[in-house]
Amino acid sequence: MSRVLIRVLWLMLISGLSLQGCAPPKPVRLGAPIEGYSHTSAAINRFSVNRGGGPNISPYSGGGKQNCCASLPVKWHPGLTVVVEWEKDPDPYASANWPPLGTDGYRAAYKLHAAKYTRHRAVVPVARYEELGLVNVHFLPCNQVAVSAGATYPGRPDYPFHFPQKMQEPATCPEY
Repeated sequence: MSRVLIRVLWLMLISGLSLQGCAPPKPVRLGAPIEGYSHTSAAINRFSVNRGGGPNISPYSGGGKQNCCASLPVKWHPGLTVVVEWEKDPDPYASANWPPLGTDGYRAAYKLHAAKYTRHRAVVPVARYEELGLVNVHFLPCNQVAVSAGATYPGRPDYPFHFPQKMQEPATCPEY
């Protein structure tokens, strides 16, 4: 190799190394498992956090079922939000009075029922966490949502939310 080529390669190496110090480090993200809680009489048929899917949730229940994954930064920072999208069934026990499963009557009843599902989307702040852990999504009255993502869980004193499991929908919801 010629001396000129060696010098050019050496300058390129030094320039590349010096530029690395100028670029801000990208936040490290990980996929965290998703769990959900419905604090209302509605069922959550499906939901996602930053497009990562969560499990379906029966009315007034949740926890115990996890899906993978929501991409979140390892370190929490002020202003951290996630996009939560969900489909809600406001009358999850209606099928008790339907014709037998597999019949045309059942399919017709299901079609009428599914037309009443509602779909929602919210940009939700994530509660402060010291260590990234399980992403817990709480579905509250008036289509409100709360999200935590730490290494703690509902029922512990250090958990950021203490919602009652059963919450009633008010007669009218505030407009946001």
